[in-house]
Amino acid sequence: MQTSVDNGYYHSARETHNAGFMRRLAAYLIDAILLGLILAMSFGIFYGDTQWLELQSEWSVNHVFYDKLLPLVLAIVFWVKKAATPGKMVMSTQVLDAKTGLHVSPAQALLRYVGYFISAIPLGLGFIWIIFDEQNRGWHDILAGTVVVKHA
Repeated sequence: MQTSVDNGYYHSARETHNAGFMRRLAAYLIDAILLGLILAMSFGIFYGDTQWLELQSEWSVNHVFYDKLLPLVLAIVFWVKKAATPGKMVMSTQVLDAKTGLHVSPAQALLRYVGYFISAIPLGLGFIWIIFDEQNRGWHDILAGTVVVKHA
């Protein structure tokens, strides 16, 4: 597999295209559905039906864990170890370091996750940016120095 660096960004014969907006959106939706199913099943197993509603209305340790910490940890672990979340795997895409083409570091993964919130705050403009960016990078990718590639 040949690799080259153009304008400081990684390219290879196998990973010929940066993943576009629709492919990335599909991967995100797959991940959101899977995470929702996992959370719903775990709530049902651990808390039963009645406590589910009570937990949703409370700011509790459980709420912080399930709603905030678990998605963060899962995203970072998948990006660092597999270069892709399950949704990205289904869509044949990977999150890579934009300069080296290697898996992202834990620090890059954390910065990318934080960048999701920055991308979302101004009406999702940081995600829409993917459509217009030459390398199909969102603000979270630019912030973390990552690129999402589609396998040919």
